Amino acid sequence: MAEPPFTSLHYPLAVDPARGRLAQEQSFDAHVEQLVMQVLLTAPGERINRPDFGCGVKRMVFAPGGEVAATLAQATIYQALTKWLGDVITVTEVTVRADDAALLVRIGYGVKVLGQRRYLNLRVTP
Repeated sequence: MAEPPFTSLHYPLAVDPARGRLAQEQSFDAHVEQLVMQVLLTAPGERINRPDFGCGVKRMVFAPGGEVAATLAQATIYQALTKWLGDVITVTEVTVRADDAALLVRIGYGVKVLGQRRYLNLRVTP
């Protein structure tokens, strides 16, 4: 299935030097990945009008417990993505592994509009 015509602001917010205005994202796939990153990297309480938005995966890096913390992070990530992006994606897989001072996160999700499956691998460090 071909991507529908799409334009949104790029995340993270940036200026397009060639155009002299805010950078735009033309790809819906890239936009959805940026939405996932926003949910992952935003800590609850960080947004004024949505204090419960996000899952704050960065603060989980130094949580005591190793694999127990990784399991807690896995559940937190799944719940946050399902709550905030449930109308855009279907989360099929979330695995988190503790690795010294980092969390290795793998997320499998389906983009509902496109009917495509995507994966996001992320190494989270403080």
